[in-house]
Amino acid sequence: MKLSTRIALAVGVAVVLLVLGSGWLLVRLVAADLHDQQDRLLRDRAATVARDARGLLQAAAADRPPAVERARERRLYNSALDVGIRLIGPEGTASGGPQPEADVPLPRSAPEPVTVRDGNTSWRAMSIRVTGPRQGVDGTLWLFSPDTTSEAQLGLVRARVLTVAGLTAPLAALLAGAVATRASRPLRRLQQRTSGLDPRATTTRLDHSPTRVTEVDDLARTLQTVLARYDEQAARTAETLATARSFSAAASHELRTPLMSMQTNLELLTDHPGLDGPEREEILDDLRHEHRRLLGLLVMLRELGRGDLVEADAFGPVDLAEVAEASVADLRRSHPGARISVTGEQFLPVHGWEPGLRTVLDNLLANAVLHGCRGSEPARVGLALRTDPEPRGATAVLTVDDHGPGIPACSRDAVFERFHRRPGSPGSGLGLTLVAQQVALHRGRVRVLDRPGGAGTRFEVRLPAQGRDGKAVTLPLRRDWMAGTAAGVAAAPPDHPPTTHPEYGGSRQ
Repeated sequence: MKLSTRIALAVGVAVVLLVLGSGWLLVRLVAADLHDQQDRLLRDRAATVARDARGLLQAAAADRPPAVERARERRLYNSALDVGIRLIGPEGTASGGPQPEADVPLPRSAPEPVTVRDGNTSWRAMSIRVTGPRQGVDGTLWLFSPDTTSEAQLGLVRARVLTVAGLTAPLAALLAGAVATRASRPLRRLQQRTSGLDPRATTTRLDHSPTRVTEVDDLARTLQTVLARYDEQAARTAETLATARSFSAAASHELRTPLMSMQTNLELLTDHPGLDGPEREEILDDLRHEHRRLLGLLVMLRELGRGDLVEADAFGPVDLAEVAEASVADLRRSHPGARISVTGEQFLPVHGWEPGLRTVLDNLLANAVLHGCRGSEPARVGLALRTDPEPRGATAVLTVDDHGPGIPACSRDAVFERFHRRPGSPGSGLGLTLVAQQVALHRGRVRVLDRPGGAGTRFEVRLPAQGRDGKAVTLPLRRDWMAGTAAGVAAAPPDHPPTTHPEYGGSRQ
């Protein structure tokens, strides 16, 4: 059923109900006016006949001759004119004029006019107390006025109300249908424009011009929002599929070499079961090494994909100092010989994703322990946390220093690329890629510097600090690190201002 038809029917029914309700109220008001006229007549007659009724009671109480009593009754009836009279006294009842039957029950008293029904006939009745010549001879005078005139007039009003309702309802429905049809044109035009849209087959979207109809404009904006969210989800799904494909390709490419090496070693053990102890132990050590490399590579790939799929609602207030303390504690347990120092602030709030920040710290510290030693000396690692006030807002600064051979300036951009490893490195080549990914997600910057005061490398990470009002100052950006590279987050040196990377929002040289 069309909207205009529904409106027409609703208006037709509403008009009928409104007319009937108004008619009922009109009948009540007319009835009140008519009764008011009759009630004034009864009150006037009551004031007129009260003296004659008192005289009739006195004649009856004094045992006057019957002729006197009849004369006083006639006087009473004549004074009442067209109003019925019923005088109830101790000596009996005298009645005359139009009135209900004697067996019709009356109220105990009616100082104000009331309606009394005798079958299909209505009467307006009222009573007054008549005082006799002495105590014990008081009486009650009832006055009656037929209600036929008001009933006829009320019936005429009811008939006219029904006639008006019967004529108005279809006319109102037709008029409402015409108005609703015209008023719903913007909605029909919106329906026609949206019916041809298929977000799966075309990129055309709803182009709506304001109609000054609030509901239609709100609906159009809602549809535009729904289509925009569909586009966002479709793009996010495409990114997720690209991540999955890249994960599969990267995993198959990087796992091929260690798997082939393990296969070769297993074939040697199978084909030469009589290998002596040293050679057999060497092959087993090689297998264990490749197994650890495979396991580390899979863990890194999983973390990289996890960062690509994280959503904005996972971010919240995080104490970077607390995360750093936990990461350092784990590193000391796994590398008891390493000398690790922690300096700086004890509380450093940022808005971020705690697992991602833990990934940054774990990989920077592991990288420093792995590459930050000279010869047989134990690795020395320095971790520092501080807040750096900047013109655009406070920044949390995290630095990790090692005492290794350092990284040449020409190679510092490449360390964040996927699967980049220096010759002989036992790592997976994804640790610093994970660092770059998480820094980009937090709208931060990371750069590789020389360690102040001597040989070695410093990794400096800058993240927007948590604002005083508790609101997030950063949001996660587009994620496609499984399919892309890490070139967008390595910050430029101080004498070369960073520029915005088109994909990640970081900076590059």
